[in-house]
Amino acid sequence: MAYRDQERQLFKTELDLIQQAGIFKEERIIHTPQDSEIGVVFPAGSSRKPVINMCSNNYLGLSSHPEVVEAAHIGLDQRGYGMSSVRFICGTQDIHKQLENKLTEFLGTEDTILFPSCMDANAGVFEALLNEEDVMIADRLVHASIVDGMRLAKAQTDTFKHSDMKHLEKKLQLHQDKRLKVIITDGAFSMDGDLAKLDQIVELAEKHHALVCVDDSHATGFIGKTRRGTHEHFNVMGKIDIITTTLGKALGGASGGCVSGRREIVEMCRQKARPYLFSNTIAPVIVYAANQVMDIISSTTEKRDKLGKNTSFWRRGLSKAGFIIKEGETPIVPVMLFNARLSQDFAIDLYDEGIYAIGFFFPVVPRGQARIRTQISASHQMSHLEKALDAFIKVGKKYDILNKTKQDVIDIYGD
Repeated sequence: MAYRDQERQLFKTELDLIQQAGIFKEERIIHTPQDSEIGVVFPAGSSRKPVINMCSNNYLGLSSHPEVVEAAHIGLDQRGYGMSSVRFICGTQDIHKQLENKLTEFLGTEDTILFPSCMDANAGVFEALLNEEDVMIADRLVHASIVDGMRLAKAQTDTFKHSDMKHLEKKLQLHQDKRLKVIITDGAFSMDGDLAKLDQIVELAEKHHALVCVDDSHATGFIGKTRRGTHEHFNVMGKIDIITTTLGKALGGASGGCVSGRREIVEMCRQKARPYLFSNTIAPVIVYAANQVMDIISSTTEKRDKLGKNTSFWRRGLSKAGFIIKEGETPIVPVMLFNARLSQDFAIDLYDEGIYAIGFFFPVVPRGQARIRTQISASHQMSHLEKALDAFIKVGKKYDILNKTKQDVIDIYGD
């Protein structure tokens, strides 16, 4: 056989080195529905433990919402388990068009096309639109799926320093001869929790005749006055050419994504985007549930308002306790630890205290930027957040990182 002991040992040695460095990723097994309180088995073979979940993308608490679950049951009963086809063959039902129309109205765009995931949307949109005469200019902290999507396109690639508008303008001037220029950014950056300067980006795009593409996966449903996203927050609705976003976070947390924006751009995706043309359609059970999610978030801002209050409490509490956190206003609140092994050990100690949060380190974040990324949900009660804060402070004292500077922490643990 081709897979010899030599190949096996090659991979085993690399895995051993990862483990020795303290950066081996171990999956925690959840035995309950996704919620603010979950039952987890970790390590393998241990008994199930109830913990408070502080690292889920379930921002609005809709993953297990009774109305959403009921809608999923109805979808299963009325439309079956799966479509067994791609969209343009026999994979489009009326419910898919209903969801696309609801997303278009909610996002304030001209048209929307569904994909199996937002990663598929990002993988498909650039390749469908651009050729060798074009250029993609991306913020250096864009999501990994955007990076992969850019790699698949034939257009030239360039980057600008994170949220640096002067640097972006220099790049736009550098590429003024290109057929199409596309500025690419996250709306809310998934690791740092800050927001792109969309108002300034749009201004530069109009000045230099560029398109704007925003991945708003970590903002759709809870950022902005009526929770439509970062484009609403910055008062540039109708001025963003391409929005990619997901159903897998605030919008129910299952799967599915979309490209929403200019009508011609969406139609180009229908004609040419490979993940759309060659991947199965989103299952009816998910579409039914997602349609219900859109109805819920379109009717009230109650969950978004609660999420805002929870986020404010959590950010204030961590700062007052002496943790180094990334500034911002989103429910993504990174607690900076800078050292990969420390982030792993910190997460394990939190788990012992009944708090579920994961250490992030290279290559998920840049070297020397290890952290515990906490994420707040509307499903969190104040008692959850108070207990979690107490646990963070207890563990922070153990490692002597409270009221320390970044350099202090690096001097103790390295980076």
